[in-house]
Amino acid sequence: MKAVLYICHGTRSKKGAAEATLFIRSVMKKVDAPIQKLCFLELTEPDIETGFEYCVHEGAAEIVIVPLFLLAAGHIKQDIPEAVAPLIKKYPAIPVRMADPFGVQDSILDAIAELAANEAQPISSTDSLLIVGRGSSDPSILKSFDSIKGGISRRLGIRNVQVCYLAAAAPSFRAGLDSICNEASGRVIVIPYLLFSGLLLSEVVREVNKKIKAGFSVNLTDTLGKHVAIQNLVAEKANGEVNVNAAVIH
Repeated sequence: MKAVLYICHGTRSKKGAAEATLFIRSVMKKVDAPIQKLCFLELTEPDIETGFEYCVHEGAAEIVIVPLFLLAAGHIKQDIPEAVAPLIKKYPAIPVRMADPFGVQDSILDAIAELAANEAQPISSTDSLLIVGRGSSDPSILKSFDSIKGGISRRLGIRNVQVCYLAAAAPSFRAGLDSICNEASGRVIVIPYLLFSGLLLSEVVREVNKKIKAGFSVNLTDTLGKHVAIQNLVAEKANGEVNVNAAVIH
């Protein structure tokens, strides 16, 4: 039997963990696999080992790992493979494949543009957009955000689109928010490039509210996990309709 193991980042936020659980429950209804389990890389239970063992004990003949990570930073390249490696060694007869992270693709950019348009109708060319990434020291992540920035700008017809980060990269979120608010001629639309609520989103909400109280016109969109297109994308990966690495993880 095929098993799908969904791996989320994890959070200390009960709201964020609950959102991830509800999100995956919606995804599971769209996936043709008799065994499906959600687990977390860190901070939230169940962990990866517990999730993997669940799949095995339920009779998995193969396991497809679907990481719920927007871009391929260290968690995808190192942390998840390291966590899974001893389990593969423990159960060598069970093939294990891992789907790619979401990456930069049209369906995600379309969803972001729709979230922005829903939050601030009608969108004007004088508006400014601030995309808030989690942040990473991986150069490929920064390059991906350049593509995201361009794709959103074209979709919404807004020229002033900027990117900032919550950690590990510059400009910082606070610096980016200060800069775009001070230079914007119209509204500022803040787009958190995050799947779910959590402590990082709480920081975004707090700083946006400060700007609103200070008299700036700032709108904040929902997280990406609220959009059905993201649910569909995860389901497609779980069903094998989009790229899943053919090689067994080592």
